[in-house]
Amino acid sequence: MLSLVTGSRGSRREFLRIGGLALGGLTLPALLQAQQALGETSLARPKSVVFLFMHGGPSQVETFDPKMNAPVGIASATGEVSTKLPGVTFGGTFPKLASLADLLSVVRSFTTGDGNHDIKPIVGKSTGGANIGSLYSRIVGANKKNGMPTNVALYPQAVDDSTQPVIKNFGDFESTGPLGAGYAPFAPSGGGTVQENLKLQIEPARLDDRRTLLTRLDNIRREMDVRDRWAGMDAIREQAYSTMLGGVADAFDLSKESADTIERYDTAPVVRPNQIDKKWNNYNHYCDNAKSLGKLLLLARRLCERGAGFVTVTTSFVWDMHSDSNNAGVEEGMRYMGHPFDHAVSAFIEDVHNRGLQNDILLVCCGEMGRTPKINARGGRDHWGGLAPLLLSGGGLPMGHVVGQSTSDASRPMSTPIGIPNLVSTVLGTLVDIPQLRLKTGVPNEVLRAATVDPIPFG
Repeated sequence: MLSLVTGSRGSRREFLRIGGLALGGLTLPALLQAQQALGETSLARPKSVVFLFMHGGPSQVETFDPKMNAPVGIASATGEVSTKLPGVTFGGTFPKLASLADLLSVVRSFTTGDGNHDIKPIVGKSTGGANIGSLYSRIVGANKKNGMPTNVALYPQAVDDSTQPVIKNFGDFESTGPLGAGYAPFAPSGGGTVQENLKLQIEPARLDDRRTLLTRLDNIRREMDVRDRWAGMDAIREQAYSTMLGGVADAFDLSKESADTIERYDTAPVVRPNQIDKKWNNYNHYCDNAKSLGKLLLLARRLCERGAGFVTVTTSFVWDMHSDSNNAGVEEGMRYMGHPFDHAVSAFIEDVHNRGLQNDILLVCCGEMGRTPKINARGGRDHWGGLAPLLLSGGGLPMGHVVGQSTSDASRPMSTPIGIPNLVSTVLGTLVDIPQLRLKTGVPNEVLRAATVDPIPFG
């Protein structure tokens, strides 16, 4: 929340809401104090990363490695579609991405190491138990000068408050490990009201009265009894004014986009609730994914344009395609998940390129594992850690590549394995000048270890 209400609606509790603002886990005064101490750092590159986490574990075969020459039961249950790259095919539910294959790269030798449900590509052993964005914030600070958090986590309720809360049973995307709560992602929720919650609410006639605003901030200081933290901090108080009125709230307002752009991203018409079998316990999660995925990626692009460095995007636990009481099998499940993914991710890639941001924003798409090479007797694929799909687009990295090879049954890498540490290092190397980071003193070991592994070898 970020609201300062005056007049009859004002109350002590409402004043305290601004003092308790948690952009990345810091209260506003502490956040700005930390930013002043850090200053602008030469370590940060002018780039952003959007990490679309495919929670539940997508199949490597039905996504980017169809294996149509393999026997039935191993080959893609959704067929294949030719891409712009000679001899390269994708799973049959990805025609739009296939037409953009020269603008993305896929890794066919990516392995997550185990088949456990968790969130290890974003928060796991390779990141020291912290969100990748928290590692980044620890290097560059928790927010930009305009108040935009450097680390954001977007769940369905950020764009549609009719959706369910994100599932955190298998890990907390907002974990900071040993770094401290000050570097947690800013995680907005509340659908269409989020931008209102970020706005300063004060009579328009008083907006230009800087002294009035600073008096209000002084009142907050006294209410919170934090005089020592605010003493002599005129620059911080002025920065607070800029933060609240600097347009950060507008970044969360999708109505600022053209109707055509919103329509291009919108995944709700791609899979409607009446097209999903209600017998699955994950029915509501399938619906939530379709309702929110495209708008989440549109919101992520808006935030990156305005300075967010690392944005986690995830819907619900819906790529788990066992064909059991909870989940559909791979053929049906890819109708529910593959088509919205194809629509939303292709919209994002096209939009980024149309805006000339292809070197500035890196998109990463993967889950916590892959699926078994052989389809089970029910028509599903079970947990598999030996091979998993990975897609990247933009960020100034080489595109139009297929990195690595898998075995003929899509069970293991046939070339040098690419692991989560290589992916994390690639992400951090996009965001930060790694050689300069090595020379900087005081960088936590967790950050250095994650950033200095060999990145993914494109070529």
